Amino acid sequence: MAFVRPFKPEDTQDCKFICRDTLPPSLQSSEGGIRAAPYLWLLQFTHLFPENCFVLDDGEGKTVGYVIGVPDVYAFAEAYPRYVAEVLGSEQGRADVPVPRQLATREPSTVADPATGNPALNVDALAQEAYNFDWLVWGNADKRALNAAYRSVLHINLLAPFRGQGWGRKMIDAFAQSVRRSAADVKDDEGKPRYSYGRGIHLGISGENTKVVPFYERVGFRVYPGGEKINNVWMVMDL
Repeated sequence: MAFVRPFKPEDTQDCKFICRDTLPPSLQSSEGGIRAAPYLWLLQFTHLFPENCFVLDDGEGKTVGYVIGVPDVYAFAEAYPRYVAEVLGSEQGRADVPVPRQLATREPSTVADPATGNPALNVDALAQEAYNFDWLVWGNADKRALNAAYRSVLHINLLAPFRGQGWGRKMIDAFAQSVRRSAADVKDDEGKPRYSYGRGIHLGISGENTKVVPFYERVGFRVYPGGEKINNVWMVMDL
């Protein structure tokens, strides 16, 4: 029988598959987007904060879902350069997400497809986000306010055969408990709490995937204003 357990490094390949399998259509249609996706929405969490990451094991050792995140986005920002150096800067990282040509100005999110002239995903823009914490996480003034209030960040993905069975709620509960533990137990060099989750946890939902909003509402999240301005839905859970 399936069960929720802490993430282990050997789960990484299964988690990368899940990340890519559950992408929205705009990313699924791009080979470069598929390659880059785990580097934007998965690996920084499992690399920097593995103690706050959990997987759904199918009972036979295969990972079929994950919940990942951080207890404190400000600690995440402080640690992010290590992710850039150790993961994005690795041989595999550079192969999957080429180093951006420049980080001074943001590339457009879409460009004209050379073959058809139709808008296509700009992989250079994804690479920029992976390398630039400000663009990936802090965002605009509304997003910064969200981060300041709800300092814990969560991402969850689950393969289709395991949805609708209550596993999502159990995974989120495991993550929330880990955030509370981190805030209570982890101290800095002066013996003070290292992490603060502020008012609680936040997550973002692509405008292509708003069908999942009712699920998050059932497990205790509510919509937070501002995401609609950039075709997202932001949701928060008070802890």
